[in-house]
Amino acid sequence: MPRRNNKSNQDPIRESLLRKSISAKKDKFGSRLSLSALTLISLVVLSIFFFVVSRGLMTFTLDHINPFRFIFGTVWNPTAPDAQGNLQFGALPMIVGSFLVTFLSALVATPFAIATSLFMVELQPTLGKKIMQPVVELLVGIPSVVYGFIGLTIVVPFLRSIFGGSGFGILAGTIVLFVMILPTITSMTVDALKNVPNHYRESALAIGATRWQMIYKVILRAATPGILTAIVFGMARAFGEALAVQMVVGNAAIMPTGLMNSASTLTSVLTQGIGNTADGSVQNDVLWTLAMLLLIMSLIFNLVIRMIGKRTNISRGAK
Repeated sequence: MPRRNNKSNQDPIRESLLRKSISAKKDKFGSRLSLSALTLISLVVLSIFFFVVSRGLMTFTLDHINPFRFIFGTVWNPTAPDAQGNLQFGALPMIVGSFLVTFLSALVATPFAIATSLFMVELQPTLGKKIMQPVVELLVGIPSVVYGFIGLTIVVPFLRSIFGGSGFGILAGTIVLFVMILPTITSMTVDALKNVPNHYRESALAIGATRWQMIYKVILRAATPGILTAIVFGMARAFGEALAVQMVVGNAAIMPTGLMNSASTLTSVLTQGIGNTADGSVQNDVLWTLAMLLLIMSLIFNLVIRMIGKRTNISRGAK
């Protein structure tokens, strides 16, 4: 009898040890799987970065094009040589065009995004959750070609009827990008406003502040880092947009002198020319250099977002 009792007492202990060993094996498998996925993603990102940079630097190493003239040159003529028989690769018109449509679209979209976010979070949260939020999510999911087609059939003729000319240009690209990045900035601004603690609102109202004073002096200031992150994120999307901008900007590789003049961006030149050049030619190498500039700008935008996030964490820790 005592032997049977000892055996029966040892069974639960063995089962517990077996479960712990199985759980430990699962944990090891999950950690290894996660590490493998992280390593794979890191290798893919580093490979893309190395490939684009190596191809982009061929313009300066193999083709012996002056980097200063390439970045600050104002004439883009990659096919027909000039009087001296030289091809001209000046990327400044595309760089200026990209920054113009990006900053102007962000400048127009930011007030609308903040106002919409305040309506959804502070003024009418029930209505905002039921109606405005699905609308914003729907706008995020619309493909770029649809925005470009709407801009081509509605925005460009509208601008042509008001200002004359062709209707293509920086202003048309700004309007299309404004509509495209508005839902992105709005959704991230909504999250920033929701993350403001409720005791901020209660404290402001308790000391006699009106509702608008509470929103302006407390809520918006507390959510400023998140709003700035949303703006930079929207600018990063606008800077890298290709198809929609290509359809309305005019695709003229000249320095923009006005909002209604045709211009070009880095992405529009890339999408137009990358399929019409031979691999290894000078024309193909300079397009890879433009792609390298786009990659560098995307990294800069990401670094700015990370800096804003670090300052936010530091300020929260100080409080």
